[in-house]
Amino acid sequence: MFPSALPPARFPVLGLATLLLIACLGGGLPSRSQSLFGAGELDQGRFLVVAAPIGSGIRYQLNIYEQVRGGRPCFAVAEGRPAAVNPLLASFDFTGVCSRYIDANGYSLRVADRDLSSSYRLTVVRSPNDTYLMAMPTQAGAGPEMMVARTFGSAGGFLKLELEPGWRLMRRQFKGRNLGHVYLYNPAWPSAASGGGVAVP
Repeated sequence: MFPSALPPARFPVLGLATLLLIACLGGGLPSRSQSLFGAGELDQGRFLVVAAPIGSGIRYQLNIYEQVRGGRPCFAVAEGRPAAVNPLLASFDFTGVCSRYIDANGYSLRVADRDLSSSYRLTVVRSPNDTYLMAMPTQAGAGPEMMVARTFGSAGGFLKLELEPGWRLMRRQFKGRNLGHVYLYNPAWPSAASGGGVAVP
């Protein structure tokens, strides 16, 4: 059986409060039309987006795994849909080999040039026939609910989430510096993007 909990992350992440202080000391906060953070490209093939069970597996959460360098694999993915995931990084000291992102400190939502970490949350929603990664607004008027990824079937354990058309991963940046945080990113609001992606299961 796969583990339901993984050891703490092994990479440093600058806190948002620290970055806000840096920004203030460096010339003030950006206007509402700008984002404090930028976004940089990354190698999509090194990452895996996962619906991970919590405790007994009744509830699920989003995990993102990264193969930082070769050698020992960080995860294994079975064939088919839904695709079962074996988080191999839970079985060894993955320092320098793998990274994992398991909560809002490690990942958030971005659409175009807008960092939506303060107005959206990413949540895994289960149904009898599928499992969805939903972007849910936390503020009135923030925008629509959006389906970001799905497993294409129902099963227990760790499952691969396949990103909907238009969505991809990007690296959060601060003044051109890569941070230990990734975005679920769409270049445009899905209602206006090719392939859409807006859905409420």
